[in-house]
Amino acid sequence: MHDTARGLRHVEHVMGTAFSFDIRDEPTPAIHRALAEAVRHLHRVDAVFSTYRPDSHISRLDRGDICLADCPPEVPEVLSLCAQATGDSDGWFSIVPAGVLDPSGLVKGWATEAASRLLHEAGARNTCVNGGGDLQLRGQAAPGTPWRIGIAHPLRTGDLATVVTTHHDLAVATSGTAERGAHILDPHDGTPITTFASLTVIGPRLTTTDTYATAAFARGEAARDWLETLEGYEALAILPDGREWRTTGFSGYGS
Repeated sequence: MHDTARGLRHVEHVMGTAFSFDIRDEPTPAIHRALAEAVRHLHRVDAVFSTYRPDSHISRLDRGDICLADCPPEVPEVLSLCAQATGDSDGWFSIVPAGVLDPSGLVKGWATEAASRLLHEAGARNTCVNGGGDLQLRGQAAPGTPWRIGIAHPLRTGDLATVVTTHHDLAVATSGTAERGAHILDPHDGTPITTFASLTVIGPRLTTTDTYATAAFARGEAARDWLETLEGYEALAILPDGREWRTTGFSGYGS
């Protein structure tokens, strides 16, 4: 981590991706401590929830080696949030789409939001925490200056699909096929979803915004109508042929 003239920045490689912290407040000792705690939190989350680590609690729980009571409190919390997301999305968000317990569709956004909250509680009011492309924004980039977040175009390397601009707290989550291929499955039959090249959802809190992005992606062609019913959330979809659509209120944020 390093101080800058305007704040504090740090990049941490964990959970198979890069988490970046961009803090635009004066880096007080309390904020330094909160950043260190946020980094420790991310590594704890990885140790507990990684489906790639056979010794993680979630892997052991899936195999039946332990029961829920043997897990740290984060596990029932996350599984409860997953159940809520499943209900909110009419079953299109699932933690067992391939028959294996995998709450990854919620965990990264939840962990990123929690890291942002730790900073906020320590007095950092203007921050951007980026968890592998999913962001929790707070405050402003500078006094009177909005955050401007470029959304990469999934079909044109180096180009932006849009720039999201906000003067207030906002979450941005993108589901897509550019990096991991067609990895989001239809929770009803387990087939890969190929309707979108990418789908970006914006909303107030990253935990929910991230799950809505996953659920909307899984819905395929029915995603737009469902997203239009969600108060406080907007979306931009880019299709494999390059066409795009935006929900009604997205123009208030995207260029």
